[in-house]
Amino acid sequence: MGLTFLAVHAHPDDEASSTGGLYRLLADQGVRTVLVTCTNGECGDALDGAKPDADHHDGDEVAKIRAVELDNAVKILGIDRLVRLGYRDSGMKGWPQNDDPESFWATPVADAAKRLADILHEERPQVVMTYNAYGFYGHPDHIQAHRVTMAALELLDYEPTLYFNAIPNSVMAIMSARWEQEDREKREADAAKGIVRAPEPEVSEEDREEMGTPDELVDVAVDVRSANDAKFDALAAHHSQIADSFWMKMGREQFKEAMRTEWFVRVTNPTNVSGSSNDIFVGYR
Repeated sequence: MGLTFLAVHAHPDDEASSTGGLYRLLADQGVRTVLVTCTNGECGDALDGAKPDADHHDGDEVAKIRAVELDNAVKILGIDRLVRLGYRDSGMKGWPQNDDPESFWATPVADAAKRLADILHEERPQVVMTYNAYGFYGHPDHIQAHRVTMAALELLDYEPTLYFNAIPNSVMAIMSARWEQEDREKREADAAKGIVRAPEPEVSEEDREEMGTPDELVDVAVDVRSANDAKFDALAAHHSQIADSFWMKMGREQFKEAMRTEWFVRVTNPTNVSGSSNDIFVGYR
């Protein structure tokens, strides 16, 4: 039996940002790759940049645009099978979309887990990837993707190796400094135009979560430099959401240098491997 990789992602574009290099790299190696996208992305930006709270924002239209963008990204990354679970985007924590009965967040975990388990039974991937219990950055749909994946794995008749995506603290410090600089520059540019932005709300210490992972806890660091053109193009394919992102602002060459690694934490270890590796299929080849 050949090797199969399956990732469970929350929204269109998540597949490119955290696993775009890995997907293309594995495809080039002849590994079968499967993407499960949980939501349609209705809470994304409209083409004119309108946010979900804007009167003219149409989530269904946004989802149609993002469906085409996802198809294009999947082709670029060489993904063999895309499965859309089709749940509605739940929006950020505390948004009214959280309470939509058709949202992913409001869906009973057991119901979604059964659907995912059926896909896992069909594909029988040796390696599965999703987010940690905090959803990497606290988004309800990412948290739900974690819960659903963990529940689905309990329904299997075998144990795959499960990984969570990660960014080492040392790298996160660099990225955070860049984001803070970009925010300062944006505020200064707005101020020069007479635009005063409201300060960001303070986050209490108990609600503050670190997106980074201690460097020593990262198990696999995959060198994706050979696939970074495809990763950049896959992100660019999600133009409605990514066009103004820090990734696109880097430009292709700086992006290829800055985004040359993708990191993962091993959660289950059925092959009993030890130590760090540069191969997410360590123990299988």
